[in-house]
Amino acid sequence: MKEAVHIGRNPSVEPNLEELVGCVALGDDEAFTSVYDAVAGSVLGVVRAVLRDQAQSEEVAQEVLVEVWRTAPRYRPDRGTAINWILTLAHRRAVDRVRSVEAAAVRDHKAALLERTPEYDEVTEQVEARLEREQVRRCLRTLTEIQQQAVTLAYYRGLTYRQVAEALSLPLGTVKTRLRDGLIRLRDCLGVTA
Repeated sequence: MKEAVHIGRNPSVEPNLEELVGCVALGDDEAFTSVYDAVAGSVLGVVRAVLRDQAQSEEVAQEVLVEVWRTAPRYRPDRGTAINWILTLAHRRAVDRVRSVEAAAVRDHKAALLERTPEYDEVTEQVEARLEREQVRRCLRTLTEIQQQAVTLAYYRGLTYRQVAEALSLPLGTVKTRLRDGLIRLRDCLGVTA
């Protein structure tokens, strides 16, 4: 019968993770190397099962192993085995990554919606301006033809009284009177008090 050939350390001698984690808690680099070698594959497997993305899984597995190095003093053998503690850290970190990615996606989606949606005040201002324009148009229709022409030329086209008089071929005094009377009528129609 052939004997199995093993490359690397002897698999029949399983490291005592509890003792190794205790040594890691004291800052033993070699103990950490042994812990790393013993659990890296399992950690990656747990993380990969949650994340399903190889690159992210490798990144999170590294984070977990760094966390094992940093938090080894917190490990309590009376609460469970070292491998269970480490795999629990791995699972929690992987779930946190999933939640973080999902939260970022939700934030990005909300931000995209906000960029496409005009602010509430803009919408209100647009509606109010539209209503005011409609009311002004309705009130302009109540003026006489000369009053409408004079108001339109003076206030919508920006002509001076003299230019309005020339455009309508009317005396300046008549234009001023028509404008004054038209503006009074508009004020009353619009309900402006002043």
